[in-house]
Amino acid sequence: MIIFGIDPGTATTGYGIIKVGGIKSKNNIELIDYGCIITSKETEMPLRLYSIHKEIKTLLRQHKPDCVIVEQLFFGANMRTAMTVGQARGVVLAAAASYFKSSRNKLSYRLPVFEYQGLHVKLTLTGSGKADKKQVQKSVMKYLGKRKLKKPIDGYLDDAADALAVAICHFLKTN
Repeated sequence: MIIFGIDPGTATTGYGIIKVGGIKSKNNIELIDYGCIITSKETEMPLRLYSIHKEIKTLLRQHKPDCVIVEQLFFGANMRTAMTVGQARGVVLAAAASYFKSSRNKLSYRLPVFEYQGLHVKLTLTGSGKADKKQVQKSVMKYLGKRKLKKPIDGYLDDAADALAVAICHFLKTN
């Protein structure tokens, strides 16, 4: 099973793709790909959102996941940030909803989309809902059997690691 995790944002949308078998085990998770979709603050918001949508659809076609997992929006003190992240989540969800995957048993089917709150992901992976970015990354590396995660070409490891954490959380919760 291929799980596609997404940490949405308008400036940086992290993605992480893992392949898992049927048995819940730390050693049963294979890292397929991870990185970030970056948009410039100088670009108009509609074009930034279109870019995120287009890149997500490209990644879906490339990796052919069995499900998409999206981190839910956390409403903190900054409402403006929450609004723009909500827009990014919307285009991510629309891209996932518009993707159809062929199957032997069916002509095509929509990908299942699941959502988890960041606090739930942190609690599941680290044992603490208040874990910081470094603790989450350490847990992600442990589950992937890696001593280190290389920074993606774009240089934003935090968002990519958060997306991998969302994907791993889904695997742990469904097995």
